[in-house]
Amino acid sequence: MIFSNLLTHWYLQNKRDLPWRNTTNPYLIWLSEIMLQQTRVAQGLPYFNSFTAAFPTVFDLANAHEEQVLKLWQGLGYYSRARNLHQTAQYIANELSGVFPDNYIDLLKLKGVGEYTAAAIASFSYNEVVPVVDGNVFRVLSRYFDVETDIAAASAKKEFTALAFELIPKNNPALFNQAIMEFGALQCVPKNPDCNNCVFNESCAALQKKKVAQLPVKSKKLKVRNRYFNYLVVADANANTIIQKRTDKGIWHNLYEFPLIETNQEEDFECIASAVQNDFFEQNSIKSILEYNPKSIIHKLSHQHLHIKFWKVNLNEPIQNGIDNATLKTFPFPIVIHNFIEAHCVS
Repeated sequence: MIFSNLLTHWYLQNKRDLPWRNTTNPYLIWLSEIMLQQTRVAQGLPYFNSFTAAFPTVFDLANAHEEQVLKLWQGLGYYSRARNLHQTAQYIANELSGVFPDNYIDLLKLKGVGEYTAAAIASFSYNEVVPVVDGNVFRVLSRYFDVETDIAAASAKKEFTALAFELIPKNNPALFNQAIMEFGALQCVPKNPDCNNCVFNESCAALQKKKVAQLPVKSKKLKVRNRYFNYLVVADANANTIIQKRTDKGIWHNLYEFPLIETNQEEDFECIASAVQNDFFEQNSIKSILEYNPKSIIHKLSHQHLHIKFWKVNLNEPIQNGIDNATLKTFPFPIVIHNFIEAHCVS
């Protein structure tokens, strides 16, 4: 078909040289696909290189401690991906003797592997004829064929998958899948694509109808929740501090943080100082309380915005089981706390 031929020809001339494209090893392809969910290639590539250096095989990843995995993942966000990655590596190493499932249906059974990732591994590693459908594919197909289906609708995935299956060359599905994803990432981008210099500028329905900016159709996201975090950066005379592990389900599960006061709104010094004295430390043990950042740091997650303040709490007495700055930096933290530690070198 003309679409497939033009697309693969464009890809062979314009594709980026990425390490996971030079292999059919399912471990490396799986690792790259999990990392690139919700992550741009430019951001994910250094993490992929770090992971493959630290864990060259699925057995190495399986044998690692979860905190080591989370520390290497620090900054990529969506930390459940890292936890699922680690657990799935353990399952493959221990239950499947290190051998990945070799087909789409069985790959779907792995924890953290959805339809898109299963299709990617199945086609790239085993050349199975199964189309990948991600945001790039939604965009390319909706524009080229003028499909107005809301991609947030439950039926959209099935519709676009069926369309992609009609287009995919049965003799080389891996090449087609790589090509359509790359085309969406480099050429048919979300905003202001260069349609004048596009291989499809004579056949793209959206371009002919002047609808490129309107497609794909996507309904509005759910309302974002605002949360207010006040972190207590405690320090004693020995420059030791306190951290805690987030064990509750939700954001940053199993990552570390400073003692936290969560409030319903942004609070002033008096409110936080009162909470520190009433809920954390005896008043006579507190030497001083200082505000690091008068203006909250706004850390945006997909479904919530965190308004974060750091407060320095200096103590008169030594902290029992406190940790020093060098030890502090070995723990996995959310990136916003990691950046604070790097900037202020708690002392």
